[in-house]
Formats: sequence, C-alpha cells, structure tokens
Amino acid sequence: MTAAVPVGSDISGARSRRLLAVFAHPDDESLGVGGTLAKSAAEGVDVFLLTATRGGAGRYRGHRPGDPEHPGAAALAAIRERELRAAASVLGVREIVLLDYPDGRLDTVNVPDAVATIATHVRRLRPDVVITFGPDGGYGHPDHVAISQLTTASIVAAADPAFTNDGAELPVPVHTVAKLYYLAWPASTLAAYQAAIGTLSSNIDGIERHPAPLPDWAITTTIDARESWSTVARAIACHESQVAAYGRLKDLPTEQQRALWGAQSFYRVFSLVNGGRVREVDLFEGLPASV
Repeated sequence: MTAAVPVGSDISGARSRRLLAVFAHPDDESLGVGGTLAKSAAEGVDVFLLTATRGGAGRYRGHRPGDPEHPGAAALAAIRERELRAAASVLGVREIVLLDYPDGRLDTVNVPDAVATIATHVRRLRPDVVITFGPDGGYGHPDHVAISQLTTASIVAAADPAFTNDGAELPVPVHTVAKLYYLAWPASTLAAYQAAIGTLSSNIDGIERHPAPLPDWAITTTIDARESWSTVARAIACHESQVAAYGRLKDLPTEQQRALWGAQSFYRVFSLVNGGRVREVDLFEGLPASV
C-alpha cells in the first residue's frame, strides 16, 4: 500500500525544520504549493511529500479514460508516478510517500485505516508544519476534500498516545505537529490561476462545484516565492501527461508565471507557537530554526 521514496539522508537525530505536504494526486504539489516547497527546500527545510493516489483515473494529455489515445489506468498511474518523482526532485523534496489509494475514490477508503496510515508517517517523519487542501478541496474535488479531512484527523491521531487502529497501537512513538495549514486562494490568485489554465470546476452528484475564494482578511499567511518561480515551472513541466492539455501554460509570459507560481496563500488552522491578526510571511513563524 505504501511506497516511501527517499531522496536524502537519514532523518534521525538532530535536524532542521521539517515541512510535510499531504495531497491527493501527482501534480497537486507542483500546481498547488510548488513555490512554498521549493522556497522551503532552498532555505534548508527538510521537505516531505505524501501523495494519496497515483492518479490513474485521470486524463492523459487531455484524453479521457476509454479514449483510444489513453493508455489505461495502470499505465497512466505508472507514468504519473515517474512524473511525480521527477517533479519532487526538482522542488527539492527529501522523501516521497505514495499511498496507492484509488484515484477518484479517496472518499471511499476505510477511514480508520487511512488515518492510522497517515498518522504513522506523521509520527515517523516528525514534521513541524503540515500543509494540505482546505475543507473545500480547492474546487470541490472529492479526493481533495477527503485528503483534507484525513490529514487533519491524522494529526490528532499522531499526537494521541491512546490512539489505536482496531485495537492495535501505531508502530511509531507519538508526535505533535506544531502548525497545520490549509491551502487558500484569495480572489486575485484564483482569477490568475483560472486565466492561465481555464475554469476549475467539478460535477459531483449532479451538482456543479466551483472554487470560492477566501476573503483577503481570512488569509493568515502569504509566502513570497518569486525567486523560486522558475523551479516551480520546471516541476510543473515534469507532469507532462497532465499539463500537456493546458497549452497556455507553456506560452505564459515570464511576469505572469512569476506572479502565478511565486506566491502562495494559506489559512492557519492551528498553531501551538503563535497567533494573532498579523499576516505571516513564513510557515515556521514562532518555531526555532533547528531542533
């Protein structure tokens, strides 16, 4: 079920700050928070990525499953895993964890098992900060909504010494995450994003879901990653099976790419080390530089 792909040294002992990104599909990390991951890695943060599915139910270069040009779910999953590894390497991710849950059906997995699995990795990796989708999943994608819920629950479970899965204790000692953030889109970012790649929406149970921007006053944290925008662009290009359908991405002028990939906004769900109304510019605000 789980495949950990180390791309760095041993994670035991004295360490730098640690950031864990938890998302549903290959490419979520680059298109969603690539600037934050690349900036953090460049600043010496140990960056880890947990991806819940391999994306086999998606399109291939714009072709739907069942189309003659589509390679099939298994082949696409293998392609997207290779793309994910390449993109993570570009961004400076230290380790990738692939959970191999069913793409498009993440909301149907056994919740206690999934929470225990993610919590085990949280305990093992011992991140200071975790980032994931917000409760709306960005634009209502059920997998995005599910990973938000599962990740949030897993952080609680990881810190609870009494937590068990069907009576079995987790195999790793407890760990308390200091800060949890949800990816958040203000109106300006959402408009720029949709101008670049098209309208984001999903039709679920006969209802059309569209993204709703978070009010500017509700944004708690804004990351300036303009110096990393070109790194993000290279990581996004690694997901060729997906971004090939978005021809406009390749033709965006430099300034538009810098603005689009060089900033991310977040909502601070909780923090054990800081608070207040002043907008953060650092996910690690309030935390020591190293442990």
